Amino acid sequence: MFKMKMKPYEHPAALYPYRDWSLGEDAYEDEHNQRSESVFALGNGYIGMRGNFEEGYHGLAGTSVAGNYLNGFFDSEPIVYPEGAYGYPERNQAMLNVTDARIIELSIEGHAFHLNSGTVHRYGRWLDMRSGILHREVEWESPAGHRVLLQIRRMVSLKHKHLAATHYSVTALNFDGTLTFSSAMDGDIVRQEASGDPRLGSGSREPSLLLEGTGYDEAAGMLWMKQRTRHTQFALLTAMSHKLQAESGHEVSRHLTGPRISVCYTAEVLSGQSVSLSKYISYHTSKDYDEEELHSRSMAVLEMAADCGFDGLAAEQQAYLDVFWSHTDVEITGDPALQQGIRFNAFQLLQSVGRDGVTNIGAKGLTGEGYEGHYFWDTEMYMLPFFTYTQPEVSRALLEFRYATLGKARERAAVMSQTGALYPWRTIDGAENSAYFPAGTAQAHINADIAYGIKQYVQATGDVEFLAAKGAEVLFETSRFWADLGHYNPARGGAFCIDAVTGPDEYTAIVNNNAYTNLMVRDQLLYAFETADLLRREYPGDYERLERSIGLSTQEAEGWLEAAEKMYIPFDRALGIYAQDDTFLSKRKWDFERTPADKYPLLLNYHPLVIYRHQVLKQADLVMALFLLGDQFSLADKIRNYQYYEPLTTHDSSLSPCIHSIVSAEIGDLAGAYAYFDRTVRMDLDDINRNAKDGLHMAAMAGSWMSIVNGFGGMRQYDGVLCFHPALPEQWQSYRFKITSRGQLLDVYVDREAAVYTLLEGEGLTIRHLEQTLQLSPREPVTVSLARRLEAVIFDLDGVITDTAEYHYLAWLALADGLGVPFSREKNERLKGVSRMESLDIVLEDSGLSLPEAEKQRLAEQKNDHYREMIGRITPEDLLPGIPELLDSLRERGILLGLASASLNAPQILERLGAARWFQAIADPAGLRKGKPDPEIFLQAAELLGVTPGHCIGVEDAAAGIAAIKAAGMKAVGIGSAAQLGTADLLVPGPSGLSVEKLMELIQL
Repeated sequence: MFKMKMKPYEHPAALYPYRDWSLGEDAYEDEHNQRSESVFALGNGYIGMRGNFEEGYHGLAGTSVAGNYLNGFFDSEPIVYPEGAYGYPERNQAMLNVTDARIIELSIEGHAFHLNSGTVHRYGRWLDMRSGILHREVEWESPAGHRVLLQIRRMVSLKHKHLAATHYSVTALNFDGTLTFSSAMDGDIVRQEASGDPRLGSGSREPSLLLEGTGYDEAAGMLWMKQRTRHTQFALLTAMSHKLQAESGHEVSRHLTGPRISVCYTAEVLSGQSVSLSKYISYHTSKDYDEEELHSRSMAVLEMAADCGFDGLAAEQQAYLDVFWSHTDVEITGDPALQQGIRFNAFQLLQSVGRDGVTNIGAKGLTGEGYEGHYFWDTEMYMLPFFTYTQPEVSRALLEFRYATLGKARERAAVMSQTGALYPWRTIDGAENSAYFPAGTAQAHINADIAYGIKQYVQATGDVEFLAAKGAEVLFETSRFWADLGHYNPARGGAFCIDAVTGPDEYTAIVNNNAYTNLMVRDQLLYAFETADLLRREYPGDYERLERSIGLSTQEAEGWLEAAEKMYIPFDRALGIYAQDDTFLSKRKWDFERTPADKYPLLLNYHPLVIYRHQVLKQADLVMALFLLGDQFSLADKIRNYQYYEPLTTHDSSLSPCIHSIVSAEIGDLAGAYAYFDRTVRMDLDDINRNAKDGLHMAAMAGSWMSIVNGFGGMRQYDGVLCFHPALPEQWQSYRFKITSRGQLLDVYVDREAAVYTLLEGEGLTIRHLEQTLQLSPREPVTVSLARRLEAVIFDLDGVITDTAEYHYLAWLALADGLGVPFSREKNERLKGVSRMESLDIVLEDSGLSLPEAEKQRLAEQKNDHYREMIGRITPEDLLPGIPELLDSLRERGILLGLASASLNAPQILERLGAARWFQAIADPAGLRKGKPDPEIFLQAAELLGVTPGHCIGVEDAAAGIAAIKAAGMKAVGIGSAAQLGTADLLVPGPSGLSVEKLMELIQL
């Protein structure tokens, strides 16, 4: 595998059959057991249960992780540094695998049921995403020939935070006999071993949960186990209760000592009869409640569950999910694999996200122990947008977690010798847990990411009350950190610079002026200044509170504004791109061609210093800024920067492909966008990274939603207004998604012909579709055609409108003769569509002359003066044949006209030709960052005309111009020969061969 342009992703044979609303397996295989334990995980944002079997695992050793997790419940151990330093985090927090209370062991006439004994006649397991129930049906025959049908349902209640339940039904198919159910909870948890892979958990040599007591409350039928974490001293009470239904009655016995307690039910059954056991499980900890309350709270939850019964709880689950899907579902017509994938991802995000304001969502959610359950920037940059636009109350809770941990962020800033607050790179309770500071604490951009999340949430919801009460304090304290960290650098002309940071790309560490960081901080500081002003004017009580509590002042806010206005953003003029940081572009590019496939990901095969010395990216960095701050870049900027950084990106991070998908879609590369999206949406279901067994990739799951909504749907939020620029991948017939904005529910449907916007809930909403403003009324669909239509034609000048090429040739020839430099008509052909200074370089090549820049500028002006003198003789008679008639016809049809000429003299020439009256816009080549074949000049003309590039046609006579038109996403007409302009969409020998009809036909192709 060599690093190259992303190719369309080919789905492997389905690991799980493609079903719209469920995930299932029709056969059991030991080989893939641990992976299936991850994908069949259940959760409710607090409890997480991996998809382990109730009877336990009896297959190949080492291919199972029995996992039960509580969001935010952790133990903390000292971090051992062989060589430490001041400010390194001293302790590591790890989400705990807690008491396993799912256990139900079944025996039939003394023969224990499990899938690796007896005979499995039929097997099926499926996760129903509409109902939130995990089903398993097994027809099994014991070694003695007793045949049973098992129907097992499991749920983790989305409505009741502390509750999980199982309904276990057994039907005797060919015998009369005895069934024994042993329902247990096991507090003896085996911790995973330590791994050299930093993406996995660190493991531990000693148990973290210490047993304190067990018991049985007969009145409530509740068995319980109390444990305490070794270091953090949190108490955990796990409890369970049961209800057995058997026609012939049953006997009960209990075992209540040791780390495993159980209750045993023995029932007689006749052939054809069924016996069922309902089991209810609760988890409560002293992290959430006073320790004295744990017992009574557990009893109350289990009594409520028994009163509802499993079917009642299932009905509640269904009602909860009905509301969720009505606001969240994404429909794709044309690819069942992706339809299943996008729903699975949304469902798993719901199952893993904390909704209580004191927990968050880990990188692996509640599906595995990868990254030790830590929360990262993934929350604000990936998961938060998904919830902000579908379940905004969840987003508020996630941001409230950051507010709740602001004190520890202040402490961390102080350790780093800074004022304000610095949020941790990885954490559970708000303390920094990253032991490798170059890719941890140095990623201070998390401050700006959190600020961005606050801004996006407030604009999307209108929840200014949250901003005033909580968000502003986070915003101000993190802005205070930036103002203290950065400095006005005389070497950069007094610009505000931020040194020694790491951006999102973890293959480039400890740099000065990471562009992503500086751009995001600039946006944050501007927003902080605006928020301070808003609070002072409209929320004076909150402003005064912050004046008192954190010492906020008008002068400090004005300092944020000054820093933002003077922020240094590294830019390379020669390449016309933003430099990822001060030194990135000066490094040697990574040799992808000689990097074997088995050396990816690079972080597992090369020392960090080897990676840091090269131009190579783990994940989107500057490209991510192009998306997040899209209104701060021109489309030409996005195309140019993307084309530079995309080939350098390995996507060794699962967070990366979705961002490239979004930007690819925006710049018109739908094939590239689809390829990246395809790899994102089924990352776990197809086990693309071969590590789904360790837990699912939450950020990639949220990123797949972003790839549809922000990528193909083109949704952006600028100044609080939703803007859409939808496109349909050729692989699909249609897609649909829903967006919640300021309490209103918007349905967006896109097919081959049109985009349809329908306000399902709300009183009225204003949105933008491309350059068009739409006013939506309740339940009144607004349809906008997506068919290409000709709205503008953008012309080059020389060789298209008129022929001044001879004058250029004569002027360059005179200059060359004066310098004693040979110049030919063949070399002159290379100057077509090229800027003046670039043309001079071509004229001087191989001359042996080494001229200072000032002298080159003088020679270029000399040539131009000569040229201007000659074109002074141009008249309307010099318009090329057919041009007046074509321009008149276009104007009569209401089609706008623009000029995209590299000539600085174009306005003068148009005036001399009497042609200026036809043109509504003339691009200014003096303001370009790059000339043709860069698309900037054509995109600038389209922007001046107010027309989307896809509704424009460009007309050129030079190969560089044709390349520029096509890069701009326009149809290209070539005036000249196929030998030179073969890539044009339409080729004519001269402008007289053009007509409005031909152009109208071309735009539809």
